[in-house]
Amino acid sequence: MLTGRRTMRMSRAALAGGLLAVALSQIPARVIWAEEEVVVANFLQTTQEVPPGWKLSVHEGEADLALVPEGDGQALKLRSRLSSFTLARAVDIDLRKTPYLEWEWKVTELPKGGDVRRRATDDQAAQLIVLFSWAPFRQEAIVYLWDSTAPEGTALQIPPPPLYPFLNAQGVVVRSAETQTGEWIAETRDVAADYRRLFGKEPERVLGIGLQINSQHTRSQAEAYWRSVKFRPQR
Repeated sequence: MLTGRRTMRMSRAALAGGLLAVALSQIPARVIWAEEEVVVANFLQTTQEVPPGWKLSVHEGEADLALVPEGDGQALKLRSRLSSFTLARAVDIDLRKTPYLEWEWKVTELPKGGDVRRRATDDQAAQLIVLFSWAPFRQEAIVYLWDSTAPEGTALQIPPPPLYPFLNAQGVVVRSAETQTGEWIAETRDVAADYRRLFGKEPERVLGIGLQINSQHTRSQAEAYWRSVKFRPQR
């Protein structure tokens, strides 16, 4: 198990996309060119909580993550106790070749009262962040969420944190409430189509991926598991 603490806390106004940008700004770019599927994360095979190429950023409280036995293999467990942290890596994904994003996640505890629609309750057990650009005055991200309260299908713009006023982060609630907690769920999203719908233009390259958990706003706790994250072409 790996734990970490940040001594200087960020403002509670900080949000997932901005936090990912902070993490990625310190990671050398890793270029990936492929027409077949691109595996971004496979925690069934790794032997480290923070695999090579990934960076752990603690935003508030302590990070609590560990590789744990799960079924016939293992998974990465993220646990938040009044904390917020992100595991992120830089990538270079061409959505013209691999527009579909697939991942496997399981949530076992949701932050009580978490609701992405209100800044004061913006806590989620699981967030998958997709960063598209890191230009000085134009930063874009889609945040796929498992929210405690907001209905599935909810799409909204997440207000940027004060330090990153040019960040345009669009949230999409993929799962909501406790209906399927405790179950492994395989998700598929057409990221290119989501980008067109949310931003009204053709997508650029994906430059970063982040896994985030937080429960500090609701003063509660949360727990989620991850197995894999990958991009694939249309079948």
